[in-house]
Amino acid sequence: MAGRYKSDLKWSDVTPKHAWMNRRQLIAGSGALALGSIAGPAMASLAAKKTDYGADLEPNDWDAITSYNNFYEFGTDKGDPATYAHALTTDPWTVEIDGLIDNPGSYGMEDILANVTLEERIYRLRCVERWSMVVPWVGFELADLLNRVGVQPSAKYVSFETALRPDEMRGVSQNVIEWPYREGLRLDEAMHPLTIMATGLYDEPMPNQNGAPIRLVVPWKYGYKSIKSVVRISLVDQMPVTAWNTYSPREYGFYSNVNPDRDHPRWSQKFERKVGGGLFAKQIPTQLFNGYEEEVGSLYAGMDLLEDH
Repeated sequence: MAGRYKSDLKWSDVTPKHAWMNRRQLIAGSGALALGSIAGPAMASLAAKKTDYGADLEPNDWDAITSYNNFYEFGTDKGDPATYAHALTTDPWTVEIDGLIDNPGSYGMEDILANVTLEERIYRLRCVERWSMVVPWVGFELADLLNRVGVQPSAKYVSFETALRPDEMRGVSQNVIEWPYREGLRLDEAMHPLTIMATGLYDEPMPNQNGAPIRLVVPWKYGYKSIKSVVRISLVDQMPVTAWNTYSPREYGFYSNVNPDRDHPRWSQKFERKVGGGLFAKQIPTQLFNGYEEEVGSLYAGMDLLEDH
């Protein structure tokens, strides 16, 4: 299984020391809390189960992951989310789950995280702009949540929507895309074990600029598919409208699988550069499905990956 190997790698080996020490202090000070309770996303992140996902990968450090972001709701420059996303109120937070399911409703984070097994997984992240990162996410499989709400047989796709709060999201005043931000997956993609809803990274609560308090992570697709700060999940029977595909269908397909053989109309996708290597960082060959071909390639058997992009 590509990118997933057993290892004795410890998180203190990959976490910046100051963050690791702070985490240990938080854990030491939480003894008075009931271990079986959910004390918000922060407590949930600290209870994450270690896994062997991506044990062979070298994660980017905390500063790189949290300072170099695309989150246009807070501005179009890479540093804008880190500068302005603090304005987003993330507690309390609810997610409306509706459509072709048995148990529609408005679910608070405490409901979503109840009885969920949170895991630490190191995944590759590949942006359509040709930069990449390796991120240690904390999250749970989206399939767990969908199974709990009861997906009906007629459901074929899952639609997602980001919060739209003009008073807190300064970037939505700009006519960049059609707000609110929307994304979607085919149901089998959403139910795949690699697809997670993340609530943290580096064993810490999810920073606002990275999509707090809950975001989608689909590691074999370009980063814009992994929608941030989700407020709605809908099960539908038709391919849903998505933000970038609406903006330019020729440039941004519905599937948006990482594919070195299908260039963006304005640039090649054959190479990428890992964030943190400087202006002259070595180019890395792009891998089909971002290196997860063994796990997800069967989802697209018989499809023309150049046409159905």
